[in-house]
Amino acid sequence: MSSLETKLRNRSLILVGLGLSLLVAVFLSPLASKDPDGLDRVAQDQKFEEKAAKDEEVVAKKLPFANIFEEYSLRGAPEAIATPLAGLLGTLATFGIAWGIGKILIKGNLPDAPDFEQDIVLEPNNNSSQSRPEDDQIS
Repeated sequence: MSSLETKLRNRSLILVGLGLSLLVAVFLSPLASKDPDGLDRVAQDQKFEEKAAKDEEVVAKKLPFANIFEEYSLRGAPEAIATPLAGLLGTLATFGIAWGIGKILIKGNLPDAPDFEQDIVLEPNNNSSQSRPEDDQIS
């Protein structure tokens, strides 16, 4: 399999995976349960939900994008599309971060890697100590 075919296959696999992830994030996220998730449920059961809410406000002031999302929806968006839009943005952000980290790690691990888009040509070893068929003929 050539490097071009491998690149195309990998690109197709990545695009199909991203597409499926986006479909799940956009179309299935509105069907998620409205009940509290595990951490919220524990906070309610242990009666420290108010303290957690205060701590969350402090953290939200420190993080630049924390005020964009509220629970699992996008603030300021109509309720019908707030959750799917948050799923779309979250999936794209996660993909972008993972892609970027992967690119950095690949470049860091392979500093002298050959360019796989070019064909690597190995030249024969022309060592003069080796005999040639012409030299073996009896004159």
